[in-house]
Formats: sequence, structure tokens, C-alpha cells
Amino acid sequence: MTPSLPELDWDDTTDQANAARGLIDRLEPCVVRNDAGRIVWDNDRWDFLNKDECPRTVHPSLWRQSRLNTAQGLFEVAPGIYQVRGLDVSNMTIVEGESGVIVVDPLTSKEVAAEALALYTRNRGERPVRAVIYTHSHGDHFGGVLGVTTHEAVESGECGVIAPDGFMDHAVSENIFAGPAMLRRAVYMYGRSLPVGPEASVGFGLGQALSTGTVGLIAPTVSITATGQELVLDGVRLLFQLTPDTEAPSEMNFYLPDHRVLLIAENVNHSLHNVLTLRGAQVRDAHAWASYITESIQLFDGAEILIGSHNWPTWGHDEVTRILTQQRDAYAYLHDQTVRLMNQGLTGPEIAEEIQSFPGELGRAWSVRGYYGSLSHNVKAVYQRYMGWYDGNPAHLWQHPPVEQAKRYVATIGGADATVSAAREAFEGGDLRWAAELLNHVLFAEPEHAAARELQIATYETLGFGQENGTWRNIYLTGAKELREAGQEKRAKGAPRGESVDMLAALGTGQIFDSMAVRLDGPRAAAHRLLLRWEFTDTDEVWTLLVGNGVLTPMRGDAPRGEAPQLTLRLERATLDLVLAQRTSFTEAIGSGAVTAEGDIGVLATFHGLLEAPRRNFPIVLP
Repeated sequence: MTPSLPELDWDDTTDQANAARGLIDRLEPCVVRNDAGRIVWDNDRWDFLNKDECPRTVHPSLWRQSRLNTAQGLFEVAPGIYQVRGLDVSNMTIVEGESGVIVVDPLTSKEVAAEALALYTRNRGERPVRAVIYTHSHGDHFGGVLGVTTHEAVESGECGVIAPDGFMDHAVSENIFAGPAMLRRAVYMYGRSLPVGPEASVGFGLGQALSTGTVGLIAPTVSITATGQELVLDGVRLLFQLTPDTEAPSEMNFYLPDHRVLLIAENVNHSLHNVLTLRGAQVRDAHAWASYITESIQLFDGAEILIGSHNWPTWGHDEVTRILTQQRDAYAYLHDQTVRLMNQGLTGPEIAEEIQSFPGELGRAWSVRGYYGSLSHNVKAVYQRYMGWYDGNPAHLWQHPPVEQAKRYVATIGGADATVSAAREAFEGGDLRWAAELLNHVLFAEPEHAAARELQIATYETLGFGQENGTWRNIYLTGAKELREAGQEKRAKGAPRGESVDMLAALGTGQIFDSMAVRLDGPRAAAHRLLLRWEFTDTDEVWTLLVGNGVLTPMRGDAPRGEAPQLTLRLERATLDLVLAQRTSFTEAIGSGAVTAEGDIGVLATFHGLLEAPRRNFPIVLP
């Protein structure tokens, strides 16, 4: 799927030099704990990458990338601009102003963000945080905000929070609406359940892992609404470029003209990124992505240094232009060639087999290797964006679901044992993809078939060990791990858990009710018509929730046509957040007087009984 290894310049050590350049101090040991003593980040567990030679169980190019991603510490990028890297999957950038600092992308969780700021303070002195910038709407770039500032500092105006237009809506839709399903699939993509080591996780290309501490969110106080918008924050000039529908639906770059530094967010990395992440998300616009990088080249031609939200910086005007151009051309190529072949009648999987590498210089460029996003799944995503799931073949319009399909395939082949025998022949002949396909049918038809399970474990491990793409490796190895552990207690349905209070508090009340709507069990709810009125005494908001026709409809204000609510609840918004975070219950809140109820209190129990808790650990490799 990628150019052969000899085409890569293994003598080029530019990336190694840049990953180490400007190091001021390191966190020793690089381990962060929460208040209860639980480890939420451990960078030292990746030390084997720098001590050992690449084993046969890891692709040499991925081994190289993972080594580079383990570099940790406080780095000077330019006078007055610093990065803390290796304390999370993402980078925290710190820009010194006249009286304090601007913090850009405060990592995933509070604990690591606080440790990163403390590392900076230890070397540069105590400086108040005057502004926080979120470059885009993914949690690893805002979740640690409470480690660098407070709600009180923001409310008083001591610290501003700047984000691109639409940030809150997209942070909610991606992290709340589809969050449970994405989190389950993320276990595979990021290898979260894998141990680390040469036969397990070595990272996922864009970074090594995500921290697991306390996630928070403070709503922006300033939104960037147009390219060319300029702000002066604590005496520092920033020129912004909006880049919606690229790596995130709400994203922006900015340029520091007095430093000649361009912060490119996650639009350019030292890896090919994802047009559609394997954990799930909205399909991104590869054409727009390429166009925005072209715009960046034109707008910020004076840039001498390029920094991003992941990986390491690039120094020198020519080198900055080179990596911008390579990344631009990579997204343009995979988009344009996918569309070309789509219009020749090829389907997504056929196009993925046709486009197995970039041509010429792109094929030899380290910066567009498929460590995180791959050409294979990216071209399928481009096809999906334009054509959807259906490939036009009537035979694929109304197929049986996986289990029923598997039963029929296995029966046609001659039973489970015959299918396993064919799979073993494919495995021994090196056709691992076909072996995996056959064995998947056996396991969906007969989940307890021991021989199929053992051979599928070996197939997934062999496939995983050969991947240059870190997420593909993790997915295969996690599949093998879960097959090996199938039936053990740890694979039971995950225990229910609440959301972060800080995340909930940052959401609009309408967004809270919208998140309830996607958890309503429509078939059961269709037997009910409910009308609940919510009065929030601290925000003067009134909301009416209508359940009818199996749909939850939130309405700001009273119900139309004067229909009387069956139940009215009066409470502070913070009380609702505590209930949803499972810090209290409505019964307890009503008993304590935090909530007053007027009407039929049984309506509340009926309503909550219709809301379905997301399944945190649904099966993937077995039915």
C-alpha cells in the first residue's frame, strides 16, 4: 500500500534534529497522576523505542515515527514562543506577551495541562495566563483548559478564550451526540486496551496515546468569524485563517507576524491525516483541505517557522513551503484521483486498490507517509462523501446483516470446519486479507468455534505487525486481544458512567436536550405523549420537552397552542448538570429542595425510563 522502503531516504535526519531542537527541560520522570494518585500519563513506558532496534513485529517506518513522537519536554521554538511536547497526544504552545502568556491547545486533560504549564513556569517564571486559544473542536485540544485557567478568571475578564466560529456546536456534536460509539471504536483505533511493546502498541502515528485525566471545557469568549481577522492579545499580534471542514468542522490557523511563526493547527502534520477517522466522524472535505493549505501558503508567505498541534516544528522558509506543498498535494491527489476513478465507474474498494501510493516526490516524502491516515481508507472516504454507502450494484442494495450473511456463506462453503480449512490455506499462502474475511464469517456464524478464533487471532496479529499505519496496527492487534479475551468478565457491558460536569456546564441547555433526543428509545416512546416544562431559575430560561410519535422535540419557551404541561420543574441549570453527571439524582434533588416539581411527578420517571444509556463496550469482532 506504500512505496517500498528503499525509496525512503533513511539517511535524512532532518526530522530527528527538528524533534530535539530547542529542548530546555524535560519532565523526569514523565509520569503525571491525578489527585487520587492514578496515572493519567506515562511517557516513559515508550522508552523501549529509543533503546532497542526495530524488531520484526513493527514496520520500520512506523518505528521511526514513534521514536520521534516520544520526544518530551519544554522546547523553545523562537524567542517568546515555546512548546510542551510529549505530555499528551497533542502539543501545548505557549506565547509570551507583555504581562503574561497565551496558551494554545491546552491538551486533553486538566492534570497534564497543569504539569505542562508548571514545566514552562519552572524555566521561564510565573506568568498569568491572559488567553487560551482552541485551534479546533477536538477534545485533545481543549479538554485540559482547567489546568491552565479557571472559570472565575475567564468570567472576570482576566483570561479570554478564543476559538473558531462554530466551535461549541461541533465540539458537542462530535464529542456528545456520537461520543459513546466513537469511544468504543477509539479503543481499537488508538490501541487503548493494548499494553505497550514491540508486539503490542507502539503509538498511532500522530502521537503515542491520549491522557486519561479530567476533561473540561470553558466556552469561548471570542469567536474568529473570518479569515484575515486580527487580534492583539497581551500585546501579541495574531492573524487568523478559518479552515472549516478540513481536519475538523471548526478549525483555524493563525500567524504571528512579529515572530514569523505560522501555527497550522492540525491541517498539516508529519503524517498523512484522516479524511474519515476509523473511530467515526463526519467525512472531511479533502478538496477544501488542500485549498486551505494553498491559501495558507499565499497568506503567510513570510513564515520562517511552522508549528502544529501535533509532532515537531519545521524551520526555514523553504522547508516550511516544502512541507505545506507536500501536504497540500497529498490531499489534492487522493481527492482528485478518487473522483477521476469514481467517474470511470470504480467503487471505493476498487479505487483503494488502484491508488496504492503517491507518485514521484510525494511517494518519497516522510511527511505524507500513512502513519495515521492511510491512502486506502482516505480514498474510500472521498468516495463515501460523494456517493454514500451504496456502490450502485443492485446486489448490494439490500444485503443480509452480518450474522445472517455469515451463516449463509459458511453453509455454502460446506460448514464452519471447511471454511476454517480454506482460511488456513489462505493464511499459509500469505493471503491474510482473505483468511480474515473467511474467519470473520465463521465467527459471526458460530462465535464459539475455537479453531476459527485461534487462527483469526494469528491472522490479525500478523496483519498488525506489518502495518506502517499506526491505527491499522492497533485495530488488528486490539481485535486479536479481544478475541483472546472473549467471554472474560472484562468484556462485559461497561458500567454506566456520567459525563464531565465541566463539559456539561459549557453546553447550551438546548444542546443538553438535543443529546437526550438521540438517546430516546423511539419504538417504546411512540406509545406516550409527554409534555415537560423546565424553568431554570438562574438563567431565566424556559424549555418545553415534547415526546410524541417516538420523537423528543426540545422547544425554547412554552408549548405551542397553549397545551398544558403535565409536569413543571424549577431548578438551577447547575443542578441538571449534576444529575446528568450522576453526582446526584432527581429524586435526591427534589428531596433536598434543589428541584421543585408541580404536576404529575410520574411523568419524570416515565420520561427517564425512555432514555437509553449508551452501550460502552459493544462487541466488534464477535456478534
